Amino acid sequence: MTRPENFFLVGKNAKIDLVRPCVMGILNVTPDSFYDGGRYVRLEQALRQARKMVAEGAAIIDVGGESSRPGAEAITAEEELERVIPVVEHLHAELSVPLSVDTWKSGVAREALAVGVDFVNDVGGLWRDPAMVKVVAEAGAGLFIMHARGTPREMQQLAEYGDVVGEVRAFLKNKMDLALAAGIPQERIALDPGIGFAKNSEDNLELLGHLREFRTLQAPLLLGVSRKSFLGTLLGRPRPEELLSGTLATIALGVAAGVKIFRVHDVQEVRDAVETAWAICRHGFAPENGGAEE
Repeated sequence: MTRPENFFLVGKNAKIDLVRPCVMGILNVTPDSFYDGGRYVRLEQALRQARKMVAEGAAIIDVGGESSRPGAEAITAEEELERVIPVVEHLHAELSVPLSVDTWKSGVAREALAVGVDFVNDVGGLWRDPAMVKVVAEAGAGLFIMHARGTPREMQQLAEYGDVVGEVRAFLKNKMDLALAAGIPQERIALDPGIGFAKNSEDNLELLGHLREFRTLQAPLLLGVSRKSFLGTLLGRPRPEELLSGTLATIALGVAAGVKIFRVHDVQEVRDAVETAWAICRHGFAPENGGAEE
């Protein structure tokens, strides 16, 4: 049975209305993330940015304590918890929007869920830490499953596909089935094709051109394209500070393809793009075959 367009994505103690696309604000409390590393490492900096994103229309705040950019060095669970938990505790006490934790470690997810997080954004796609699915199920949390291969240090050497769309789709279906079998209800699951994770620029464009094919998985799609390097390759602008316009183009096309959640750094600008694209799509616009002709 096809899921209705008007439904909620359910978290531990929250629901996100997905009748129209929404924005997830990125809050990296890391020193080394590719775009905003070091900006929000102090607690008050992080809280100020979260308040700003909520005021600009973020429907969820995604807190990350370990960089997953290509080449990033791994950190211990203890260090990640030291970065994440104080921020989550303060945000949970102050803000009304749901919180997500961006991690692949089940131990970090468990502690974050205990202090107010509603969703786990597993950038390890349920394979880097097999205990993650049990932690999420036992907490009654929501789950974002992202396609990934390898670790950040090695993932770009693993960007080899015969059919990137088919292989990513099969991976996400397999991991969603694993989550369902572990007792996580379907209304608590969203799927992310993992743009930029173990994929080259052509792979990313191929996935973006075929997002409609992922809707057959019967789960909301989450898309993370914000200021990523494939846009710099495409536009000839290597600095992420110059990639907002490219980001907004992908957002608008994502809305037309049926994406429900956009994970971004620039909440206000993306919110405007989402609302505009959504209004146009409501009046009948839909790209034929999911993309432009050659």
